[in-house]
Amino acid sequence: MLKIRINSFSFIYGGLPKDNSGHGGGHIFDCRALPNPGRYEQYKQLTGMDEEVIAYLENEEEVKEFLKHVFALADISVGKYLSRNFDYLSISFGCTGGQHRSVYAAEQLSQYIAENYEDVIIELRHIAREEAAKNQSK
Repeated sequence: MLKIRINSFSFIYGGLPKDNSGHGGGHIFDCRALPNPGRYEQYKQLTGMDEEVIAYLENEEEVKEFLKHVFALADISVGKYLSRNFDYLSISFGCTGGQHRSVYAAEQLSQYIAENYEDVIIELRHIAREEAAKNQSK
C-alpha cells in the first residue's frame, strides 16, 4: 500500500520538512508566487482551512492553474509509484508563514488524491501550524 505524506510548511519558520522515511525525494512546491491572503488584515489570523481564505484563493486564476499542474504531476507520480509497488511518497507545499497558501494547497491535494485513488494512505500535516500550537501551549 502506498503511503502519501502531504505537508504544508513555512520557508521562514522551520524550513523544509524532514524526511524520516529513508527514501528521500518527493515533490516540494513553492506557493510564494501565489496571491497571499495574509497581506490583508481580514485574513491575517485565519488559515488555508478557513472559508474566507478558501474563497479568496479559489477566486484567483493563478491558484487554479497552479493546482491543475500539481494534480497532473501527482497523477504521474502516484500512478508510477503504485505500478512499481513503492510504499512512500512525500509531497510538500511551502509558503512564507505556512499558514494560508501552503495549507490550502495541501488540503486541496489531499482531497484530490482521496477522491481519485483507493489504494493509498494519506497522511496530512500542517507543520507550521503544529509548531505554533506547541509554542502557544508552553
